[in-house]
Amino acid sequence: MTRAKKRFGQHFLHDSRLLGRIADALEAPVGAQVLEIGPGRGALTGPLLARGLAVTAIEKDADLWPELRARFPSLSLVEGDALEVDWHAVAPGALVIGNIPYNVTSPLIDKALQPPRPARIVYLVQKEVALRLAAEAGADDYGALSVGVQAVARVEKLFNVAAGAFSPPPKVDSAVVRLTPLAVPLVTDAEGPRFRQLVVGLFSYRRKTLLRGLRELTGWAPEHAAAALTAAALDGTVRPETIAPAGFAALLRACVDAGWPGK
Repeated sequence: MTRAKKRFGQHFLHDSRLLGRIADALEAPVGAQVLEIGPGRGALTGPLLARGLAVTAIEKDADLWPELRARFPSLSLVEGDALEVDWHAVAPGALVIGNIPYNVTSPLIDKALQPPRPARIVYLVQKEVALRLAAEAGADDYGALSVGVQAVARVEKLFNVAAGAFSPPPKVDSAVVRLTPLAVPLVTDAEGPRFRQLVVGLFSYRRKTLLRGLRELTGWAPEHAAAALTAAALDGTVRPETIAPAGFAALLRACVDAGWPGK
């Protein structure tokens, strides 16, 4: 049996009950197209196929390819790096699922949420990341990641997975999250880059008031920044972590209307 490789961030889940729950979290009807990111030895692949799903899997580790092909003849295996493969080309319209490596979690979330977005995404991630993804405005875990993802998707933290359920066990616990892209995102695809710049920029000034952070980000005079905040119906005396995603979307449009070029 192929051993887990540290360079790939591999931690193989071996609890059959949890694997079944993860597969069910995708809420995929029989026959649905599913893209699995990083199948490893196929622990989750098996339950997905057993549920009558048409699975395409992207695996980077060449040592695992023979085992996956031998165990799952019906599996469509893509040999490559999930960050480099065109997901829409290999599995158009597919739901996305995966026990993803901790070291590339953010890039794989970003890629899954690139348009055209899948109807659902289920990821097993580090518990800390799951808390950040699902955090509400004002919570300790709320930050730029929370805002960026919640602007385009509904986030559900479903259940925790203890480190002991993996081989080898990671140093932290994990959690399963489900992302359901919004029918109408808070920001358009065209607005995405400037929205990210605004949100990340303001959270870099999280110890400062929203007015002060906006001034430093844009280089505007106090009255100019204050006018943009007023147009967005936001209080400039509060801190960024108290603003809900919809508030950041409103602020983006107010800033653009006020002449902020962004990137």
